[in-house]
Amino acid sequence: MIKEVESLFSLKNKVVVVTGATGVLGEAFVNGLCAAGATIVVIGRNEEAAKQRVADVTNAGGNAIYIIADVLDEQNLLDANETIIKEFGRIDALVNAAGGNVAEAVIQPGSDIFDLNISALKQAFDLNLFGTMLPTQIFGKEIAKNGGSIVNISSVSANQAITRVLGYSLAKTSIDCYTKWMSVELANRYQDKIRINSIVPGFFITNQNRALLTNADGSLTARGEAIIYKTPFKRFGDPEELIGALVYLLSDASKFVNGENIKVDGGFTAFSGV
Repeated sequence: MIKEVESLFSLKNKVVVVTGATGVLGEAFVNGLCAAGATIVVIGRNEEAAKQRVADVTNAGGNAIYIIADVLDEQNLLDANETIIKEFGRIDALVNAAGGNVAEAVIQPGSDIFDLNISALKQAFDLNLFGTMLPTQIFGKEIAKNGGSIVNISSVSANQAITRVLGYSLAKTSIDCYTKWMSVELANRYQDKIRINSIVPGFFITNQNRALLTNADGSLTARGEAIIYKTPFKRFGDPEELIGALVYLLSDASKFVNGENIKVDGGFTAFSGV
């Protein structure tokens, strides 16, 4: 018999680790996972925001803890893993939501394209790609013991050339490759026990891109207007609109889904602009 649809999408009794949980998208992820019944491990660098995430979950009747850790610090992650296993005894899923751009890596209009800030580009690349790979290496080992799901966060900038954000785009393109590569290698070793997929958000206002897309008075910059024109829905996304795809990819509803990129972009990548 097929499970009831509600139970297919349930995350009840699942221990889900969320990196980058103190960010704007991370907040939506934590709230959505709480609503789906998950026990949540909030991982981030901002302790004040981390405490607030846990308080929000607790006030909603859910269960969560927070751990302050840097996704590029392997020892931080190993220590976090030890704490989680002591607290819950297992990890069932991982959401690699840590990432974003580095201000110094954003290429300014009129700048010399042959005089890029390579150091800053490397920082953006490391944050997004290795900030996804390292947590997968450490928490994924625990997930593989009992089975579960890993969700990475890609970007529409991996599908089309988007000006000014080269380092970020290179890293997200690499995440797409990594997701597919890892999905095959995991299946070769664990069959259908552990799967890995990614969500491809379109444009959502976050702390990293707010100054690029909006002016101080809240109006759109020229870049923001260009993005809205290229988005058939004619608006930016709401972070809560990513929750459905996230819960789907973490739940039993997606048990036969592996190595996929799920776009949530208001039609941005479907539209040629003409």
